Amino acid sequence: MTTDISPAAPSAAPPPESEAEDGKEQTLLQQIMSGSWLVSLLAIVLALLLGGVLIAVSNAEVVAAAENFFAAPGEFFSALFQTVGNAYSALFRGAVFDWEARTTERAIRPLTESMVSGTPLILTGLGIALAFRCGLFNIGGQGQVILGATIAGFLGYALPLPPVVHMLVAAIGGIIGGAIWAGIAGVLKARTGANEVIVTIMLNSIAGYALGYLLKENWFTHTTSANPQSRVVDDSAQMFLLLPPPFRLHFGFIIAILATIFVWWLLERSTVGFEFKAVGANPHAARTAGISVSKVTILVMIVAGALAGLGGAAQVLGTEFKLTGGISGSIGFDAITVALLGRSKPLGTFLAGLLFGAFKAGGYLMQSQTGTPIDIVLVVQSVIVLLIAAPPLVRSIFRLPTPVLKRKED
Repeated sequence: MTTDISPAAPSAAPPPESEAEDGKEQTLLQQIMSGSWLVSLLAIVLALLLGGVLIAVSNAEVVAAAENFFAAPGEFFSALFQTVGNAYSALFRGAVFDWEARTTERAIRPLTESMVSGTPLILTGLGIALAFRCGLFNIGGQGQVILGATIAGFLGYALPLPPVVHMLVAAIGGIIGGAIWAGIAGVLKARTGANEVIVTIMLNSIAGYALGYLLKENWFTHTTSANPQSRVVDDSAQMFLLLPPPFRLHFGFIIAILATIFVWWLLERSTVGFEFKAVGANPHAARTAGISVSKVTILVMIVAGALAGLGGAAQVLGTEFKLTGGISGSIGFDAITVALLGRSKPLGTFLAGLLFGAFKAGGYLMQSQTGTPIDIVLVVQSVIVLLIAAPPLVRSIFRLPTPVLKRKED
């Protein structure tokens, strides 16, 4: 009697380490972007509640009333609600509408200031969101903003050109600067497999130090001032105002709207955008379908950097009008929050940029009128990031059901 032993089927070889790491990154991105609009809204509510707690803790009257809580609980709650209410009321009046203003212009000016502050955030956030949708962690928005602002500012005061043309040339210079800076990370990622997170972070530092060096050179600054700053951008290169003074709303906001429409069209209506999303969903399947993942990676980073560079150009040509060491502020890092809050969608990123612009514009009035530290606004923004990056945490706090993913048949 013979026993027929058939050979066991060969087990599938484990994926290469690089492919496994790409899969982990992709899963993380999909989890971050899986939060619903309700989760995003609840994250903002939770952040505001935490901000209210910090406002109360930092107020001397509330702390004093808390010490006598059992003796006079009513005084404590009265001081609590009055302090938090006044702070958030000032935040709203400084960001949207100031009903205590004496003129109509002063009443609606806060809304336009939110638009001004939100313009570079929207443009840079669109670049970061585009990279997220394609499976890339573009953490280099800060460096791309700096390069865009540096080139746009230099062209804005170094070239004698007629109005409008001068503005366009300077803005295009900013676009090219950001595209080149992000393209470096894209090429290194595509050709050598270098982690784009590390590369873009290092490029942020290089851009900041490079600007600091240039601001010490007279040939670059076109000024003999001892301060590390450049000459003021020519009037012909400045983005023209959409409303008369005292409003500061400039043409950059229109550019932000057009950029939002462009990114939507690119992702939803173009062949290139389909390749972008295919690589972002599953790079291995995209490669099998004949899509060049390397080419898409480079192109995505170039487009993302171009948008961030345009944000830097809007900052120097529309608001600051001269180059300084702090020209970029924290735009590049705040834009990451904007992209996450907007779920990496063009419209969501646009609205999130306006929200964070409102936080920035209203924070100054909140600090000046109520004495509330403006750092609390930064805490609120940071908590939003934390909660947006952890949708299950928000769902567990509010006891929301976990979304059920449809299983696809093989």
